[in-house]
Amino acid sequence: MHIPDGYLSPSTCVTLYGGAVAGWYAALKRVKRALLNRAVPLISVFAAFAFVVMMFNLPLPGSTTGHAVGVTIAAIVLGPSGAILALSIALAIQALFFGDGGITTLGANCFNMAIVGSLVGYGTYRLIAAGAKIESNRRIAAAAIAGYLAINASALVAGIELGIQPLLFHDSAGVPLYAPYPLHIALPAMMIGHLTFAGMAEAVISAGLVAYLQAADPGLLLYTSGVVTNRAESPALAPVAGTSARRLRLEVALLMLLTPLGILAAGKAWSEWSPVEFAVAGSQAQVAAAATMPAAATPAGMQRLASLWTAPFPAYAPAFVKSAAFGYLLSAMFGVGILLSLSLLAQQYMERRRAARFSR
Repeated sequence: MHIPDGYLSPSTCVTLYGGAVAGWYAALKRVKRALLNRAVPLISVFAAFAFVVMMFNLPLPGSTTGHAVGVTIAAIVLGPSGAILALSIALAIQALFFGDGGITTLGANCFNMAIVGSLVGYGTYRLIAAGAKIESNRRIAAAAIAGYLAINASALVAGIELGIQPLLFHDSAGVPLYAPYPLHIALPAMMIGHLTFAGMAEAVISAGLVAYLQAADPGLLLYTSGVVTNRAESPALAPVAGTSARRLRLEVALLMLLTPLGILAAGKAWSEWSPVEFAVAGSQAQVAAAATMPAAATPAGMQRLASLWTAPFPAYAPAFVKSAAFGYLLSAMFGVGILLSLSLLAQQYMERRRAARFSR
């Protein structure tokens, strides 16, 4: 679902950057207005969690792969505003350092996964879990359904964005300039894998973590529960300064150690081929098989835009590391290290700020 550079036209990218910027602005404004500054460390922790989750690839039909996103559990703990920021941070690091998603399409990827995913996941969870106690099994079921719908909503929007490209952007001969797959191909190719394996993975992760938090740290579920009337004083924010944030960092770090398992699934996600992969005969055959259409020449616009940014560690494979599994782990350590360091720094800043306030 990480759309690379060259698959969307410049006008599409600008439009979706506009939608993403509006979402980021609203999220930042709401976070500030709701006095959620104590949740800032948790935003970084859930960004790290989403980063790791998206590195676990699942085999999908058509010799492609997919993954969960982790957006729903972020929305359940942080609310949609916090989840939008957390997922956007993770997606930005993936694009900048690892080439997972493009720079021109970062707005589109954030709009699809961070904004659409957060709003659908949060809205579904609140609707189904309304009135349920924190320890209720209904909240676990709500999280599962919310996760399933959130990732599929994101995939649907991405499929539409890709599918309208050949209709709107082509040369005088009708040859597509960017993503060459029309809606009747893009939507099934995008949705089949998410309606099955990826959607189920998101559902299991969301439900499993809600069940875990119900037993281990129910305070983190209070903010979006509807039980607390004064959100600014929600006890869900208090654990950030204590053991909860430290425990979450440790759990994300342990999960990170398992990331080499993420490359066991062969193939790439549908529509994430680079121009080089697209142009190679063998890769074109894979593209054709996955898209159920004849292979075609690499679109001109794709070739032009794909070269705008070269990530330092493309495809999570540092050039100086020979072992693919070890390179994947090092990439995970790098990305997670950045995010958890931000979380730790944010927590220390908030603690000093509160201490200074109380000392007055």
